[in-house]
Amino acid sequence: MQSHLSAWLIKHELVHRSLGFDYQGIETLQIKPEDWDSLAVISYVYGYNYLRSQCAYDVAPGGFLASVYHLTRIQYGVDQPEEVCIKVFVPRKNPRIPSVFWVWRSADFQERESYDMLGISYDNHPRLKRILMPESWIGWPLRKDYITPNLYEIQDAH
Repeated sequence: MQSHLSAWLIKHELVHRSLGFDYQGIETLQIKPEDWDSLAVISYVYGYNYLRSQCAYDVAPGGFLASVYHLTRIQYGVDQPEEVCIKVFVPRKNPRIPSVFWVWRSADFQERESYDMLGISYDNHPRLKRILMPESWIGWPLRKDYITPNLYEIQDAH
């Protein structure tokens, strides 16, 4: 079983990898960072006209970072719109992904938050700067290898 988008990508020989389905039957596809900008445009043209959410997470300490996109096909008169989840994995050293701001404007604050918390740089984003933390903040707070500056834990407190 595969989503309509996945079948279309296979038919047109566009590289992706299926990561399976979630509990609601929504397929998750893995896309390479260098292919994401063109596949984002293809997804929009194919009908995925709504970016429901974008988020990011640290896969494992010292491992990859992931940027996740939940896309929906909004159509008049359709009660159960088709959805797909796209994951783009990047190395934690110089994590760069093409921004989809120019495809879905709703990615603006969401990509900025992912940048602010995990340090993923979204190429061609018009306002990529910190949105939650002060500009002077050092580091990326949601990375698993992040050490909070000036944090002193009480040892052996009684």
